[in-house]
Amino acid sequence: MFKIVRREEMAGGTVILDEIEAPKIAGKEKPGQFVLLKANENGERVPLTMAETDPEKGTITIIYMVVGKTTAIFKALQVGDAFQDVIGPLGKATHIEKLGKVVCVGGGTGTAVLHPITRAMKQAGNHVITILGARSKDLLILEDLMRKVSDDFYITTDDGSYGRHGLVTEALKDILDKEDIKQVVAIGPVPMMKFVSLLTKKYDVPTLVSLNPIMVDGTGMCGCCRVTVDNTTKFACVDGPEFDGHKVDYDELMLRLQSYIEEEKRSYENYCKLSG
Repeated sequence: MFKIVRREEMAGGTVILDEIEAPKIAGKEKPGQFVLLKANENGERVPLTMAETDPEKGTITIIYMVVGKTTAIFKALQVGDAFQDVIGPLGKATHIEKLGKVVCVGGGTGTAVLHPITRAMKQAGNHVITILGARSKDLLILEDLMRKVSDDFYITTDDGSYGRHGLVTEALKDILDKEDIKQVVAIGPVPMMKFVSLLTKKYDVPTLVSLNPIMVDGTGMCGCCRVTVDNTTKFACVDGPEFDGHKVDYDELMLRLQSYIEEEKRSYENYCKLSG
């Protein structure tokens, strides 16, 4: 069992931060890797990238948005309760090296995935420019942590309630027009990663994205997490979760995700009715 030792609710309770006891994982995790969590015997496995690890305390920190039945069950667990299973670290770690100026672009809960990568980029000696985007100020997460690991920092909101009014791609274009950017890392909603990649391709700037499709076993055997990259089938759990953003078939990925999202919404509605 993996006990929750700290919880923080963000974005009006729709985004949850859990610090979990998992000493063996905390001692091995590298930026970009993820874990599979299961709340109980009958629960489903959910892949989540670790936002923080503390090897000394033996804890990992995960951040998720409550969007369906399983994440609602996760939220029902309180400090002192435990997840039945936490499996990891899984996936390939981010390749980190000193490149020069890099831009890290985060959207929504993707910022949690981006944080350890941004920190590692900074520690490697890169000049880190960070852009965080959200629909509104209330949905922005980890601003303080991301500022600490960035040389330059920008915020955009769709409704203009905080930072620059507009999309992350608009702020990114301004930077690409002025700066010699060696790499972009973009993590967030699939449409965001798609349009960031389309933009950076015009500037011939290498771009890394992190994909989070449905996963079951974390070994590539189930095939649920398959994605098409450079016209080849890849499995996000073992070949990723990070891929060359210029080679991902985003339209196929969005179609596959949509079918799962619709089913999850129906399941969540039934769960809410049964739980009152």
